Amino acid sequence: MTVQRPDIVLLVLDTQRRDRLSCYGAEREVTPQLDRLAATATRFERAFTTAQWTVPSHASMFTGRYPLAHATTQSSSVLPLSIPTLAERLRDGGYHTAAFCNNPLVGVVNNGLRRGFFSFLNYSGLLTSRPNQAGIHPNPLDRYRQLFKRALSELMTRIQTSFSRSDLLLRISWTPLMAPLWQTALSFKGNTARSLSDAARLLSERRGLAPDQPAFAFINLMECHTPYHPQPRWLERFAPEMLRSKAARSFIRRFNHDVFGWLTPLSGAIDAERKAILDAVYTAETANQDDLVGQFVERLRASGRLDRTLLVVCADHGEHLGEKQLMGHSIAAYNELLHVPLIIRDPAGDLPQGSLRADTISTRRIFQTALSAAGLASPDEQRFSLARDPANDPDGGAIFAESTTPQNVLNLLTRRRPELVRERRVAEQRRVVLSAGYKLIQTGSDGVELYDLQADPHELTDLSTLLPERVDELQDQLAAYVSRGAALAPTAGRHSDEEDPEVRKRLRDLGYLE
Repeated sequence: MTVQRPDIVLLVLDTQRRDRLSCYGAEREVTPQLDRLAATATRFERAFTTAQWTVPSHASMFTGRYPLAHATTQSSSVLPLSIPTLAERLRDGGYHTAAFCNNPLVGVVNNGLRRGFFSFLNYSGLLTSRPNQAGIHPNPLDRYRQLFKRALSELMTRIQTSFSRSDLLLRISWTPLMAPLWQTALSFKGNTARSLSDAARLLSERRGLAPDQPAFAFINLMECHTPYHPQPRWLERFAPEMLRSKAARSFIRRFNHDVFGWLTPLSGAIDAERKAILDAVYTAETANQDDLVGQFVERLRASGRLDRTLLVVCADHGEHLGEKQLMGHSIAAYNELLHVPLIIRDPAGDLPQGSLRADTISTRRIFQTALSAAGLASPDEQRFSLARDPANDPDGGAIFAESTTPQNVLNLLTRRRPELVRERRVAEQRRVVLSAGYKLIQTGSDGVELYDLQADPHELTDLSTLLPERVDELQDQLAAYVSRGAALAPTAGRHSDEEDPEVRKRLRDLGYLE
């Protein structure tokens, strides 16, 4: 008897903080739909992303590699052709591959992350996609329209890719006067409801799929990303001051228009009142997204497909909302950014329903988990599947992450706030190792922070001077990781910031280069 391979859904909640999900300890019931899903799935308590922002984090989930080994760490990076993506592997294994993406850094910028998808629908950018799940156009006129739109879309992609990599254009677009325009005109956060509806339609109706052909759907949602525009019903519940206070509305309006403020370390501690407003509107966005995700899951359940689907729900990274004098996710390697939710519903039962996993794992293993469920993993890849016994940890008890400030952000900060670049060491790479309950953050060659995550999950007390032997041990593990990663790193397509004369000049001016 032939066992039908499952559909695979990778649902990425972009910029979703773990602590805002009720099933991960939120103080209020914010996410009843994800809580309900987690009750019939395996919830990972100690999942960590590989990077603090979108491009390297997605590249790790799509390749199973850490950033050091896939070398896709900037918006100007292109994933080398020598590294196959999850979509390519599944496509070559007989899967119908489709993406429903709301993040322009994944779906619009030409960085190789779209490789392997039969259909890639963008819901943000200058030209959003229309559903084309079948790929069949019986009407010749429809076929020509689609060809024209594809050519136009490719032209817009080239324009937007160039735009994202131009310091001058980015400086203009990030001004308070321009920010509202591109947030609206480019549909920056996409359309969560429509993308989930289109994905559910493909998975339930199977249009364009061969009989018994499994599907892989990648979905990226941006509800929790800045700017914040929650619907009134969620504001009423989680941020009522936004409906009643003109000052609160004015603050969020200014915040939404101040894109530079999303990226810049704070000069001092955030005002308690403003911190509370940011927390409230972020929570309202989380609740709205949860409601839409619940509708998506229910459509899969009603069609009978949910119990035939490996459903992976995770975040690519979190978000700073003033903690540690930080905003956004461009800088730093603290748990507000790296400690992420991960929920997997496995129809095969290898990941039991209603179970909790307490082992420390990296989200890069989503790649091997999906391939193993599809029956396409090599024996070595099967070892890294999250469905395997956690007692046999293929990572040897240590996982890693990296934090590299996006180059265009660094360029902007260097021009406008050079003192903060120096004080907060924004230009230096941060590397992280988590092992035996401890977390080491290595900044540059001499910056070291050590935290006991069991006793101090919010990373408030640096133990590096108190536990030098632990620091030495973790630094040895980090050095071994760097050595392994350098051996695996591809040379073709690698982007080197230090090769840019302008970047070298700025780093020299800041004192980082001789």
